Amino acid sequence: MIVVGVDGSTAARAAVAWAANDAFRTHQPLRLVHAVDRQPYQIPRFPEPGVPDPLLTTGKKALDEAVALVRERQPGVEVVALLEEGPPATILREQAGSATELVMGSRGLGPVAGALLGSVSDQVAGHADAPVVVVQARRRPVYGRVVVGVDDAPECLPALGYAFEQATLRGAELLVVHAGRDDRAEREAMVRRLLEPYTRRYSDVAVTGDVRPAAPAEALTAASEEADLLVVGSRGRRGVTSALLGSVSRGVLHHARCTVAVVRAA
Repeated sequence: MIVVGVDGSTAARAAVAWAANDAFRTHQPLRLVHAVDRQPYQIPRFPEPGVPDPLLTTGKKALDEAVALVRERQPGVEVVALLEEGPPATILREQAGSATELVMGSRGLGPVAGALLGSVSDQVAGHADAPVVVVQARRRPVYGRVVVGVDDAPECLPALGYAFEQATLRGAELLVVHAGRDDRAEREAMVRRLLEPYTRRYSDVAVTGDVRPAAPAEALTAASEEADLLVVGSRGRRGVTSALLGSVSRGVLHHARCTVAVVRAA
């Protein structure tokens, strides 16, 4: 099941459209989730009798609009809507436990209208077991390209596998980016070894390896200019330290030009 965070914002609608298309490609049901967060507004959970609850009303409206959008874009996709009480990051992390993918918009409707969803997306991407997809709201051309960042650590393998899956589902080419300033020949050989089992399995995907002498976040952000999806891994350490998403993943989330998927290592 693919889970989508919904809040009625333009970015959330873009996330719903992205998720609906992915659900269609992967033959999965879609769960739309709206988190009713009362803390910033100091609105009581149980208003006076006969007085409509404004947060519940807003949440239901956002979910109804999202369901209508899914049925317009992909009428064959099974969709359910869920209204939950609690902080958005907490609710979405909980929902990710039963999901194959968690999708959310890059901006939302928070206490400050139009504020970056940075804290929510960082917390969710740093903690969630499922891949977390953060969708850009702005319209962009379709490039037919997926980009994935790799290094020589085994933690990058889940992200690489996810990128190959997305490329084959989309009929897209895959650009595999490794950034580093060490011996270029050694780095290129490492990337070839890393890709060998995947290129055998996904023989239909056109793959290009790209070793760049640059900082990883800088190289991946540049590669995102002409991509439909950028995939990065996250070490995803649990405990207090996991509140800090890796510097590369965080930098990419905040600066990439396209939709970003953060895939946490087990």
